[in-house]
Amino acid sequence: MEKKFSENDLKQIKLKEITVESIEQQLRFFRTGIPKIKLLKSATKDDGIWVLDKEEKAFYVAVFDKKKQYFNIEKFIPASGAATRMFKFLTEFLFEFDIENETINAYINRKKSNDLPIFLIGIKNFPFYVELKKHTLSLYPEYESYNSDKKSYCLIKTLLSKDCFNYGNKPKGVLPFHEKEGEKVTPIEEHLKETIFYKRGDRKPKVHFTISEEHLVDFEKITSKYDDFDISFSYQQPYTDTLAVNLDNSPYRDEQGNLFFRPGGHGALIENLNALNSDIIFIKNIDNVSYNHIDDVLENKKILGGVLITIQNQVFDYLKEIEKETITIERIKEISDFITQKLNWNLPKEFFNFTQKEQLEKLFEILNRPIRVCGMVKNEGEPGGGPFWINHEDGRVSLQIVESSQIDLNDTNQMNIFRNSTHFNPVDLVCGIKKYNGEKFDLNEYVDKNTGFIVEKNKNGNPIKGFELPGLWNGAMAFWITIFVEVPLTTFNPVKTVNDLLKSAHQSKNE
Repeated sequence: MEKKFSENDLKQIKLKEITVESIEQQLRFFRTGIPKIKLLKSATKDDGIWVLDKEEKAFYVAVFDKKKQYFNIEKFIPASGAATRMFKFLTEFLFEFDIENETINAYINRKKSNDLPIFLIGIKNFPFYVELKKHTLSLYPEYESYNSDKKSYCLIKTLLSKDCFNYGNKPKGVLPFHEKEGEKVTPIEEHLKETIFYKRGDRKPKVHFTISEEHLVDFEKITSKYDDFDISFSYQQPYTDTLAVNLDNSPYRDEQGNLFFRPGGHGALIENLNALNSDIIFIKNIDNVSYNHIDDVLENKKILGGVLITIQNQVFDYLKEIEKETITIERIKEISDFITQKLNWNLPKEFFNFTQKEQLEKLFEILNRPIRVCGMVKNEGEPGGGPFWINHEDGRVSLQIVESSQIDLNDTNQMNIFRNSTHFNPVDLVCGIKKYNGEKFDLNEYVDKNTGFIVEKNKNGNPIKGFELPGLWNGAMAFWITIFVEVPLTTFNPVKTVNDLLKSAHQSKNE
């Protein structure tokens, strides 16, 4: 293990505006591992998850519609990733299929692939098919005389080749996901249309995309057509990159002997979120859009927003009362009940033995923090994190969104809790990032820096390990006030592989 950094290392670290202390902390994580989260139980209906009835939903929709005019509202969309994984099985096909000596059926049997036959059967239903075939015909004049296997191969090659459509290397946001009235519609445009639920009068709805800098031109080519929106972009900051190491935990170096840094994962976006100045911010992934379920999507956005506004108003009222220090014992009890029953935040066991001043200080500390209201869908086996009650080292219990990589997979009890969770995190949340006095919170103060992820990667054929920062909706928001609300599955329509575009949520009802 290297004992210290060279002068060149220190210059490189300084140039990226990273502190040596943070690098040393990352190295400690590599050596000792990241502490696993201790699940107490999964969050369920009436035990961490609000399940609203028809009247309650109507109430929160009405709250949002009435109050939205008083808030500066923005939509925050992580959209930096390329569509590589979306087309992974097709890329593998191009590399592995022996077009001279093998049939596609033989390849499918050899690979035991379900994805490829689904793609080929449904190929005419993709919004890019007509243009794809037209371009393929221009490249292969003898196309119509080819057998079906060769035709399929040519179509897929046109779709993925860098000098053709190059879809596997483009960002998801700019790909055609839907087709409406003969026009291709991208996720960018679907997200812009969704903003109708928080549009106020003649003010332009604010939308913020976090993207990779090299994709800016692709995004602006689409967004430049929409003057009725206040659209902004940002990139992950260089100082959120993290050090990569060899398997022996020594820093990995390139051929020139320089340290190698990797992007810190979506947890780095807490910096981008922190830079925004809106009162209320909705967060949703770029690929979670829908052709058919827009009414459900918009209604539930209002519900989540109405819950946030209601909770935030009550929190602000209590904070103002506490600040005046003229509060009664009965009122302290009411606030305490609100914190434990509505905010799911447990007070110290000795709280009622505190002096009144100490009680008020503790109540103020708990209430004076950012708020997030997270939509949760019923678990139907989707990969990813979910809502859980977790135990902290200080004895506190809190609600968190937890990924499988954050728990001890060798602990049978922990795995059973994780596998038996009733709900799933679709990344559908709304955040209040302002204090009761109108000032902004510094969101970095509410990150659990003892969480994160160690991942195994490959660099130039060499196995390496990387450190990813606490996830944006995981450790990066660990110390926020957290409310989980059940939302219908129709609001969750992600496109993880290209075949997801064949699902009903992304197809015209008339097809």
